[in-house]
Amino acid sequence: MLELDSLRVSYGKSRAVNGVSLKLGNGERLAVLGRNGVGKTTLLKCVMGLLPPSGGRILLDGREISALPPHERCRLGMAYVPQGREILPGLTVLENLQLGSLGCAGAKFTAARTERMLGWFPILREHLNRPGGLLSGGQQQQLAVARALMTSPKILLLDEPTEGIQPSVVEEIGSILKRVSAETGLSFLLVEQNLGFARAMAERYVILEKGAVVSRGKTDDLGQDEVKKYLSV
Repeated sequence: MLELDSLRVSYGKSRAVNGVSLKLGNGERLAVLGRNGVGKTTLLKCVMGLLPPSGGRILLDGREISALPPHERCRLGMAYVPQGREILPGLTVLENLQLGSLGCAGAKFTAARTERMLGWFPILREHLNRPGGLLSGGQQQQLAVARALMTSPKILLLDEPTEGIQPSVVEEIGSILKRVSAETGLSFLLVEQNLGFARAMAERYVILEKGAVVSRGKTDDLGQDEVKKYLSV
């Protein structure tokens, strides 16, 4: 479904992503791992169209989308949950959800998707009329994921979804995402530093070092040598 072919991203003369190639199939869950500053977030932003590539290609269902703006990629089935959640704190939970489907077909679609989100994320039903900024960090993360899912995407890009969240809520979010994946066949491209969460969520992994892929394989086969060499602080 999604293919990155020798993708490169630069900030001026500094290359943040250096020739990354990977493939993500229908219903697959892939984790992008690595220490801080190795290019993980830059990679996701480029895939979503928030940063331009300086080389290589991005293909979705065989179509090159490297030059498409983010809203066009969204219409083709991509959704993005940024690091830090970036919900609109002054809008209510319901308004944040509705905002996620503004580009979709009408009020009936939005109402149906909202109800689907509240089924997957029941904690949000209790806070529908509450400003998003008053939610806990874990509740805001659930809102950010639900908002991204409002478009009924084929691929969900997740950037550090467990950052700053207590372990019990991390486990809850993981269970919800697995349920969503099982019920919809949604594909996940997950950037994560929580290795336990990445192992639980993804079948495959790639590890980045200095913007390049230095290791890849099945998460079940990710050994301590790779963890110590590329992930330990």
